[in-house]
Amino acid sequence: MSLSMKNRRLCLLLGLILTWGIEKATSFGVIPERITTASKSDRLARSGDTKLNNVASSSSSSSPSLSSSTLSLGHPICQYHQVNIPTSQSGPPRQEISVEDLTPTVVRLLQDCEMKHGTVTIISRHTTTSITINERESRLAQDLAEFLFTLAPPDERSESSRRQSDRRYFHNDINQRPDGEEEAQRCRDNGWDIDNPSELENWRKQEPFNAHSHLLSMILGSSECIPIVDGKMMIGQWQSILLVDLDGPRDRTVGIQFMGYS
Repeated sequence: MSLSMKNRRLCLLLGLILTWGIEKATSFGVIPERITTASKSDRLARSGDTKLNNVASSSSSSSPSLSSSTLSLGHPICQYHQVNIPTSQSGPPRQEISVEDLTPTVVRLLQDCEMKHGTVTIISRHTTTSITINERESRLAQDLAEFLFTLAPPDERSESSRRQSDRRYFHNDINQRPDGEEEAQRCRDNGWDIDNPSELENWRKQEPFNAHSHLLSMILGSSECIPIVDGKMMIGQWQSILLVDLDGPRDRTVGIQFMGYS
């Protein structure tokens, strides 16, 4: 027998042993099934057997821990609503922290737009309010206020009853604002003729000492995005969409956008 014939037979024998070893290792859980399946898929792809390759690819993409379904999507939907949220608290603004439940409003708008699958995004339109998801419970709202005032106490110049005597923020140095031409232009863009000394003084008078409210808004965040499946928001049983007013009580506005399919 020639040397080349012996080599071919030896290679064939080694291949059979290797295949047998992989199958045994897989049966004992040493090698995950997804690895051997992917290897089969690769071999089938190289062999050009498209039908078998599709079957192997389908089996390799499945996972016992995941489930999926094919959805029949309807017409595309993209709706935006600017919604006024009246405060539930009484009295004038005094830099208090309060919580408003947006969930019923979002549910009503979702039913009106008839969207079945997609997402809804809720965004605050103020720099001293926040949007978050948590339990709507009155005593928890009190705990939240106490906790946030501990994180960022109001300035000693503030009107808040929680003001702290040794706390001052740069933002509240209103007599030094606007600080630079960029901020001055922002005031002009928002309707204040601050180049007029009397108008500048009026702008400064209406500015509250509310740096702590801005800081807390940055910590909590200004928006939430929620998946919609079969016409329902995928939030938990005890979860609600909350507007946290950090400089109130005031009537506020939020933006709500639905994007998806009917």
